[in-house]
Amino acid sequence: MTALDEDFGWTLGVVFRAYVKATNAAVGDLPGGHRGYQILTAATRDQPESQSALCQQLGIDRTVMTYLLDDLERASLVTRRPAPADRRTRLVVATEVGRTRLAELDLRLSHAEAHVLSGLPEGDRETFKALLCRLAGHVNELDPVPSACQAVQDIAESRP
Repeated sequence: MTALDEDFGWTLGVVFRAYVKATNAAVGDLPGGHRGYQILTAATRDQPESQSALCQQLGIDRTVMTYLLDDLERASLVTRRPAPADRRTRLVVATEVGRTRLAELDLRLSHAEAHVLSGLPEGDRETFKALLCRLAGHVNELDPVPSACQAVQDIAESRP
């Protein structure tokens, strides 16, 4: 043990770093990496009512979203379709290839999470995750973060 082992910030940082490395390896070959995964997940499970709504939901700039969608579309993972009610509005929809790929990515991410949590006994993993979710919810109520992108930006801006 070192003096840092009991430093809350250091321990959070070490776990976060391990999680980011493991999940980057899991989704690294997907166009857009983590953002591409979020878009594919939303296009498959959430079905936002428009491309613009997807930008808001994920906290991604419209210009960046266009490039990400272009890359995902070239990979045949999503398609953009005119909305039936307003043909000027574009819907982002996962293709069959995209749905299959998402299932594969979900499995990879599950393995990455298990790898990071492997230092805990099986029963403690669920307890740890439940406590962490509860803490994150409380902290987010005190200082809301609109998106994961904003959280990362805040972290980056706080560096000396």
